[in-house]
Amino acid sequence: MNAASVDTASAAPRPGSPDATRATPRVLSIAGTDPTGGAGIQADLKSIAAFGGYGMAAVTALVAQNTLGVREVHVPPTAFLDAQLRAVSDDVDIDAVKIGMLGSAEVVATVDAWLVDVLADVRPPIVVLDPVMVATSGDRLLDADAEEAVRALCRRADLVTPNLPELAVLVGAPVATSWDEAVSQAQTLAGRADTAVLLKGGHLDGAQSPDAIIAGADVHPVPGRRVATRHTHGTGCSLSSAMATLAAHGLSWPEALTRAKHWLTGALEHADALRVGRGNGPIDHLHELRPHVELGPRVPHAARNAAASWSTERWDALAPVRADVDACAFVRGLASGDLDRDAFGWYLGQDLLYLREYARVLARAAALAPTVDEQRFWAEASVSCLEEEAALHQTHVDPAGLEPAASTLDYTDHLHAASTVGSYAVLVAAILPCFVLYTDIGARWRGTFAADHPYADWLTAYGDEAFAASSARAAAIVDDAARTASASERSAMAAAYDRSMRLELAFFEAPLKRL
Repeated sequence: MNAASVDTASAAPRPGSPDATRATPRVLSIAGTDPTGGAGIQADLKSIAAFGGYGMAAVTALVAQNTLGVREVHVPPTAFLDAQLRAVSDDVDIDAVKIGMLGSAEVVATVDAWLVDVLADVRPPIVVLDPVMVATSGDRLLDADAEEAVRALCRRADLVTPNLPELAVLVGAPVATSWDEAVSQAQTLAGRADTAVLLKGGHLDGAQSPDAIIAGADVHPVPGRRVATRHTHGTGCSLSSAMATLAAHGLSWPEALTRAKHWLTGALEHADALRVGRGNGPIDHLHELRPHVELGPRVPHAARNAAASWSTERWDALAPVRADVDACAFVRGLASGDLDRDAFGWYLGQDLLYLREYARVLARAAALAPTVDEQRFWAEASVSCLEEEAALHQTHVDPAGLEPAASTLDYTDHLHAASTVGSYAVLVAAILPCFVLYTDIGARWRGTFAADHPYADWLTAYGDEAFAASSARAAAIVDDAARTASASERSAMAAAYDRSMRLELAFFEAPLKRL
């Protein structure tokens, strides 16, 4: 698996579907407005954009509000809402729909009637419902008829994202005061509505703020810490639209929640710096797209230069994984020439499938790169991967009829996720292990095998000096990205890098495990 990228040009229906994913999912928000931009449709559009989607909006209510509260609400005639919805769906193939503030039984009925039609399409959109039913003060926002209409609408949704007071209303119970009680209520809602539920633990007490995906009896918890900020305006809107976009990218609900929760934590961490309004301000939806100045003790320039680079630190931190690679029977057999020929052929077939996706990931990195030089580097690496590496593979294996193994899918799915929903810094961190690990192996193998070694061409490719130079350049690019990344983004970079390194090990282990 010499380094050399993920095609993002296809479509994605339900999360976990085997169908391909779209590069730019088309996501429709159906909700009210917030002229200060922190909640409602404005927040939805920012969240959709943050995850690489194309946002669209149909307005259910015009709300005069700011960070201090709501002043006035104007609800247009439902015939106009219907006209908005049909104008979009008559013209645009919608990949996901996020539904927020509805406000009345009549509005719910209008949205429901439209959903009946679009869900009958050959390729229906994913539907995420954020049931806006209870104000921050605890006041109920809907009358009894509207509440019952929202309960019925849950059955149209693929995912429902209530906060704990809204969950209590939906199941007709007191507000949960413990995690176990909240899980039980979410399971009740999931069973009644035959849908998945995103359980949010933000209203519970404690330093931790866990969330979970509830699907039938299955509970997929995602841990998280509570961020100390009063600026949480629009958090629910933002999370639900993020989930819709990530699902349209092809992520399962647990995968989408893991990614969205990491993003939301960072958005809350950077909320104070926005300085929008004098009350409960908005989160920073686009924090991953901008560099952040991190305050702290001033470090002399010479000391900064003397410090280990980000890529070196990660390389050192993963020393146990690299030792496992060296000790792997496949790697040892490849070096000695004693490796089973069938195992090698199977490996090359899987590697060929991997490289086709890896070349697309590199092309995506080129599209996101902030400088022309970096764009050129990743684009050239993508071409090299396809032209040179695939050609080397095809001298050993017939690509016809190849199917990816679980180890291959795990790795390419990881890279797809980084490619489509991560920042540039996270993406290049995920890419880097395929460069540096093979460079390291090749450098240690160089000159240790005879010309008649059964795998000489492969070992030579690992030790190619031009590839070593490309690997060094890739590491320097990642180091540059880490220097301007926020603390939360660097944490995501480390997670992406570490997972790629472990998936490299799993890829090496797979050929002999199957025998």
